Amino acid sequence: MEDLNSRYGLNQAHSEVVQACAVITPCDALDMGCSSGRNALYLSQRGFRVTAVDANPQAIATLQSIVDQEGIQTIAPQVYDIQQADIGADYGFIACTVTLMFIDPSRVGAVLADMQQRTLPGGYNLIVCAMDTAEYPCPMNFPFTLKPGELSAQYQGWDLVKYNEDLGTMHNGAQLQFATMLARKP
Repeated sequence: MEDLNSRYGLNQAHSEVVQACAVITPCDALDMGCSSGRNALYLSQRGFRVTAVDANPQAIATLQSIVDQEGIQTIAPQVYDIQQADIGADYGFIACTVTLMFIDPSRVGAVLADMQQRTLPGGYNLIVCAMDTAEYPCPMNFPFTLKPGELSAQYQGWDLVKYNEDLGTMHNGAQLQFATMLARKP
C-alpha cells in the first residue's frame, strides 16, 4: 500500500493512531483537529470511513485536494471548530491527538462530553494531550494542559485499553508530559 502521507509531504500518522488500528476494527471514524490529514489518510487506507475536521480552512483545503487527486471516497474533510462541542453524528472511533491543548480551557469538558456521547457502544476514544505537572512544567504556552489523573477521571466507567502519563517529545523537540488514552465505551 503506497504511503500517501509521504507522497504529499505530510508527517506520518500519529504513533498512537497506528497502534489503535491494531485493536479497532475499521468503522466510521472522526479525526478531530485533523490538520492536513495525516491520520485521516492512514485510517482511510486501513478501511475506516473518516470524517476529518479542523478549524483551519487551509488545512481542510489541503486535505480536500489530496482526496480529490486520489479519488478517495472514504474521507470527508470539513471545516469545524471542535470547541463547538456539537459533533452531530455517532462514530465507532474518535481520535483527538495533540489537539485539546489548543482549545479554550473552558470548552474542554464540553468537548470530552460530546465525544463520549457521540461514541457508539463498544466504540473507542483516543486522546493524546499535553500535561503540566510539578515534575514537568509544560514548556509550551498552550491554552490548555491536563493535570495528573484528569483525563482518566473524565472516562470513569469506560474500559481504559491504554492509559499513561509519560514523557514525550513534540515535533519541535520540546520535552513534556503527555496523557495518552485509548478508552472503550461499554
